[in-house]
Amino acid sequence: MISRAENELLTQTGPGTPCGELLRRYWQPVALSEELKADGAPVAVTLLGEELVIFRDERSRVGVLDAHCCHRGTDLSYGRLEDGGLRCIYHGWLYDVNGKILEQPGEPNGGAHRDAYCQPSFPCREIGGIVLAYIGPGEPPLVPNYEFFHVPDDQRFVSKIHHSCNYLQSNEGNIDPVHLSFLHRNLELSETDKKRRVTGSESSPNSLFGADIAPRIDVELTDFGVRIFSIRNIEGDKIYFRTSNFIMPNFSTFPGQTAAEGYSVNWHVPIDEHSHWKFVIVFSRQRALERPLMLRGRDELQPDYHMIRTKANRYLQDRASMKDKSFSGIGYNFQAQDACVIEGAGAIQDRTKEHLVSSDKAIVAARKLLLKGIQDVKEGRDPLHVVRDLNANKFSHIAVISEVAPKAADIRAIVQEKIKEQSASG
Repeated sequence: MISRAENELLTQTGPGTPCGELLRRYWQPVALSEELKADGAPVAVTLLGEELVIFRDERSRVGVLDAHCCHRGTDLSYGRLEDGGLRCIYHGWLYDVNGKILEQPGEPNGGAHRDAYCQPSFPCREIGGIVLAYIGPGEPPLVPNYEFFHVPDDQRFVSKIHHSCNYLQSNEGNIDPVHLSFLHRNLELSETDKKRRVTGSESSPNSLFGADIAPRIDVELTDFGVRIFSIRNIEGDKIYFRTSNFIMPNFSTFPGQTAAEGYSVNWHVPIDEHSHWKFVIVFSRQRALERPLMLRGRDELQPDYHMIRTKANRYLQDRASMKDKSFSGIGYNFQAQDACVIEGAGAIQDRTKEHLVSSDKAIVAARKLLLKGIQDVKEGRDPLHVVRDLNANKFSHIAVISEVAPKAADIRAIVQEKIKEQSASG
């Protein structure tokens, strides 16, 4: 349980709030590259309570600007993409990707003083199928050199999902290994389950989650956040162990569909206090992904990346299927199952009413890091995992492992060996 003041500290992310100031020290995803079509419309985005517009110009450059025209406040997402920039439909002012005013066509000489001011703009990078923006103060840090940004395009899949709740609820759901034995457990193997095998076993992850529903949980602090270990006893003298990670300040990595050769990412980006986008990334170091299989995950998404299963339709829960198909009765889609439990906690979960137990140690550790980060920013220091040293911008040690091993195995030694292998191959 935490105090009401601490809960507010961790969940309020608008301009001027302590957690908002923390999140603004990092690059944040604002759009998928696929949303910015060459002949498409600008994209209106709210990030941490701030209204932005994102557009791709005729040279394929991406710009992130304040959404409201600096002339008379018009919403620039209705603007025209032409003549090397974004043109406001109210008076025709034309802005480039950096917010420079190229034209003021209603003014004498096209605006003789147009260089005296500009449209507020924000540093952005398009990398790995995602547009990142930095809306914090001062010089932006380096974009972290995560593996998933740099594999070939066909070895990565990206998407996003809208959630009607505070970002922290999703963030904390990712670092809770016990719920895999319940919420996501299929009583009848899905077609995906039948194809997946854990390294060192002929069983699927789903089967092993059900073999031991009370895993041992351990954590260790790292230079990027928290590494989480979950260990389940299975047949004979074997264990199933899994590592995942909380990455400061608002995303997680976990085995997902490419456990032996990559990992999955859930990156939770606040729109405001009551809603957020979950950016989903799956990658493999070794092979091209089966795109039809990846796209199947979008079957339960609308074209605007909102879910078909919602609180309004009770996530289409089929209670009859709870007997012999899925524990939750919410189909086989992890995303819909997650949405049910995180949105069900309310727009902002009241954590003063919770009762944490021993298996919640990763959640406790992550909250402490966030609170420490908030204090660091308040005292003028860079928080954990703000990267400014080029030589330190290497993250092959974000180890994500899912495999079967002997009970006597030294799990941490196995993880360190995997990290060495990944560093050598990278």
